[in-house]
Amino acid sequence: MTIYLDYAATTPIRPEVLECYVENLKTLGNPSSVHSAGQKVRRALEEAREELASSVNCDRNEVIFTAGGTESNNLAIKGLFWKQRDSDSKKNLIISAGTEHHAVIDPIEWLEQHEGAEVIWLKVNSDGALDFQELETLLELRSQEVALISLMWANNETGIITDIKKVTELASNYSIPVHSDAVAAFGHIETSFKNSGLTAMSISAHKVGGPVGVGALIVARSAKLVSLTHGGGQERGLRAGTMNAPAAKAFALAASKAIEELHAESARLQALRDSLISKVQASAPNAKLTGGASFRMPHNAHFIFEGCSGDSLLFLLDQQGIEVSTGSACQAGVNGPSHVLVAMGRSIPEAYGCIRVTLGSDSTEDDVNAFVNAIPKAIEGALKAGIVNTGAN
Repeated sequence: MTIYLDYAATTPIRPEVLECYVENLKTLGNPSSVHSAGQKVRRALEEAREELASSVNCDRNEVIFTAGGTESNNLAIKGLFWKQRDSDSKKNLIISAGTEHHAVIDPIEWLEQHEGAEVIWLKVNSDGALDFQELETLLELRSQEVALISLMWANNETGIITDIKKVTELASNYSIPVHSDAVAAFGHIETSFKNSGLTAMSISAHKVGGPVGVGALIVARSAKLVSLTHGGGQERGLRAGTMNAPAAKAFALAASKAIEELHAESARLQALRDSLISKVQASAPNAKLTGGASFRMPHNAHFIFEGCSGDSLLFLLDQQGIEVSTGSACQAGVNGPSHVLVAMGRSIPEAYGCIRVTLGSDSTEDDVNAFVNAIPKAIEGALKAGIVNTGAN
């Protein structure tokens, strides 16, 4: 029997969402067509936009449907940067943090390499929390040069939550736009766009029981962005191309279900997560929990196993039918330490020896116990293998 404990990578599609998706796939029509078939699909698309807006707590016109979190991040970061610099050539500075997902880090580095952007990566402490004093001082000194700030709402690897409201309050003193990758947070903790003060926020369907391949960028009505794609005026002129109404409908339904169940499910998963943490620490003395337990996602437990390779642990657990990860699924198979842990000041061996356990809708105490029972054998094997590559010459 397989125990799936990698819900941060992707979640099972909800049965009712799958049914909704399939039914809408059967409907013929391009939502931009003016005939009856097209307008029927257009109505479905706009219903989805309205429903998703309700879940996000934003205006319906602020919902821009995309293919997922990575596209949303690229559109927000590049689009805001180009628009800001076009309006004022001095605005060439991007502020972010080294613990971000690569879907944020990579487009920022692309702008640095190809568009001459200057980038400042904010420091985080050993728990992964931002140095807000550094941000405040930086804004006081260089606010006229800042094009945008991009900081994730919750870290996809460690589960550490950032006080996004505090970020936007500091930025608002200088009218600096703030984008947040909320893919790991949306549907699991409160993420009201209206109350956040954000200019843009990225979310994705497959993290909340929806299909892969659809997401959204929530963009404040007052915000101006340069589009990445050209060829039509769809999605407020920000995303050209035929809109995917079936996927939008499925996403909207999955999001509404996740928000409806958020408080009860978060409490259930936090209790399971706390049980898992205490049992792992009791059975594995070399296990170190990363981050602070008080400001992490309720379904996330992230450990460093001293002397072990995370890849070895993953393989050995998988042999016992336990599916976890070492971090972002997007980086799976990449031979290197966790960039998140390195940014947190952890040693290279520690950054190679991490495991992320994330719980979800089907998780039970039996699953937790299965993981706890499997971990000693996996640790024994991983310790024998050692950390093959520490990054040292």
